[in-house]
Amino acid sequence: MKEKNNAPEVSGNEKRLKIIPLGGLEQIGMNITAFEYGDSIVVVDCGLAFPEDDMLGVDLVIPDITYLKDNIERVKAFVITHGHEDHIGSLPYVLREINVPIYATRLTMGLIELKLEERDMMKTTKRKVVRPGQTVTLGQFKVEFIKTNHSIQDAVALAIYSPAGIVVHTGDFKVDYTPVFGDPIDLQRFGEIGSKGVLALMCDSTNAERQGFTASERTVGRTFDNIFSEHVDSRIIIATFASNVDRVQQIINSAFKYGRKVVLEGRSMVNVITTAASLGYLNVPENTLIDLDTMKNYPDEQLVLITTGSQGESMAALSRIAANMHRRIMIKPGDTVIFSSNPIPGNEKAVSRVINELSMKGADVIFQDTHVSGHACQEEIKLIYSLVRPKYAIPVHGEYRHLKAQAQVAERLGIEKDHIFILRSGDVLEMNSEKAFVSGKVQTGAILVDGLGVGDVGNIVLRDRQRLAEDGIMIIALTLGRISHEILSGPDIVSRGFVYVRESEDLLEEARSVVSEAIDSCLKDHHGSDWNRIKNAIRDVLSDFLWKRTKRSPMILPIIMEVEE
Repeated sequence: MKEKNNAPEVSGNEKRLKIIPLGGLEQIGMNITAFEYGDSIVVVDCGLAFPEDDMLGVDLVIPDITYLKDNIERVKAFVITHGHEDHIGSLPYVLREINVPIYATRLTMGLIELKLEERDMMKTTKRKVVRPGQTVTLGQFKVEFIKTNHSIQDAVALAIYSPAGIVVHTGDFKVDYTPVFGDPIDLQRFGEIGSKGVLALMCDSTNAERQGFTASERTVGRTFDNIFSEHVDSRIIIATFASNVDRVQQIINSAFKYGRKVVLEGRSMVNVITTAASLGYLNVPENTLIDLDTMKNYPDEQLVLITTGSQGESMAALSRIAANMHRRIMIKPGDTVIFSSNPIPGNEKAVSRVINELSMKGADVIFQDTHVSGHACQEEIKLIYSLVRPKYAIPVHGEYRHLKAQAQVAERLGIEKDHIFILRSGDVLEMNSEKAFVSGKVQTGAILVDGLGVGDVGNIVLRDRQRLAEDGIMIIALTLGRISHEILSGPDIVSRGFVYVRESEDLLEEARSVVSEAIDSCLKDHHGSDWNRIKNAIRDVLSDFLWKRTKRSPMILPIIMEVEE
């Protein structure tokens, strides 16, 4: 399998399809891929990623779209596979700079429009709702939408037709013969496209390390029925992903069956479920759904709360409930709390913390056998490869180990080793029926979103935040006379996150003396007007002193004020 390849010599007028992943490789999330042929670029998905542990204070991570901005006159559209945040979350940010039409299925478009309405972008954004089986023409491309199954409704795969050949992009998918809502995956169409001759398959790798098949979503419904029948005397609280509409449907089904009222809590949960219900993707029996305000009118054994926070997110509803920070919901001894999701890698500690907090308050916490994945395991991946029969394999969606696992599956199915490409974000893969090779690299990266700021937090700011988090800060303030350059007040020392001031008065007094000596030395050498020299001297001597005394290196911030005498 190829990770890199030197481009062979080619004639200048020979056109090839270019596939350029701008994100979504080497990580879970931030999926976005550009397909380019001649004067046309079509972009598949536009997702975000959530910040890693070392991205202190960062809210979201979106892709660097410099390449698209540099070629904006050729970008024809965004084509979206489904409505999860890692596939649509960056659209409100990216559309401000790349304002081209969006093509998506009905529920996916409904979720995109929620984001656009919040930012007053509906009037400026062209949107086209498509259905599985439909084909649209975008420049030199034709894109066909193929019905698939996933953990959210209206997910589609894409058959991307170009003059160089057909590329099939599965999106996130699994093979579910008994879906909760709608039809099973259209395997027949995959086979029909495969019989035409497919240039490349870009297949979901998230579960490529797992053997066998992914269980049907309906199996979770049977588990919910069993839990409801065993806990008839307690209030039931279920945490799941807001976007997993099928999971919510099954919870509602079990609640109705056992005579319970359903309450939705969490902003994203209410938004997504309201949208899904209004579009007909959720069947809610009459008088089953009630408002949080009316919950007090029903006994606990008649209530089910469906909430966000299954990943232990600190500000999500379940985390606030567990920490006694929710205004209207408190955990009571005997409550049954169900985690209907598996922790995303990196979230295990946060989930464990919430489980412990709930357990200490007397809740019965259930977190096993209440979730199935929305991604294909090895046998389903093999099935798609067997139907599509691509010349080239390009594993997508996942960390490197997931891509590698799928590459090994493809090789076992008979695809030549040098026809399998494990790409990295930014690689430019050129291909036609004769050859494929990585010809270069474009600019990619992570743009950090912090509050209303987009891209104004970089490595230097993150490094400062990390240092503040680890060792704290010491602020040294003093006032100098404008003419005499003598110290009129200070130096005063303020410590935050370094030592507890009341118990460290001796240390801070010594530090003040060290700083005073350094300042006096600068003033005697007639550097009173050179503030940078004084500040550097303060940093040097104080850093030295504190390291020797504490083996810590807080951030040192000297502040000098000058006044008329």
